[in-house]
Amino acid sequence: MSSKSILVSALAIAATLAWQSASAQASAPMTRDQRKAETAAANKSGELTPAGGGEAPKAKSTSKSTVSRDQRKAETAKMNEEGKLAPAGGSLNEPTHGKASTKTRAQRQAEIEEARKKGEMVPAGQGGPTK
Repeated sequence: MSSKSILVSALAIAATLAWQSASAQASAPMTRDQRKAETAAANKSGELTPAGGGEAPKAKSTSKSTVSRDQRKAETAKMNEEGKLAPAGGSLNEPTHGKASTKTRAQRQAEIEEARKKGEMVPAGQGGPTK
């Protein structure tokens, strides 16, 4: 190889390394302090999704409440006594999961044991009963 081709190769390698280094610095991950500051700003402006991710972020109201804390607590206690509070993470409009069982626990266990003896139980991860 000639000294000219070695020089061109060396310059190409140096340029590639310099470009990779510069792009790595440009896309460097955020520090913990930067991430905390960004999250605090999003929280303050009301842009964070609530826990559970149920609804999109809502803009915070700027108006002051006309109801005192004691009044809110009394109203909530009354609604709780009347059964009008939605369960945590749920809704009062959710359908029920069927009727309550009419069998005792002992009856259900006896049925399960009988099915096990007959080989009618469905193994975990299987689609149907095995014989």
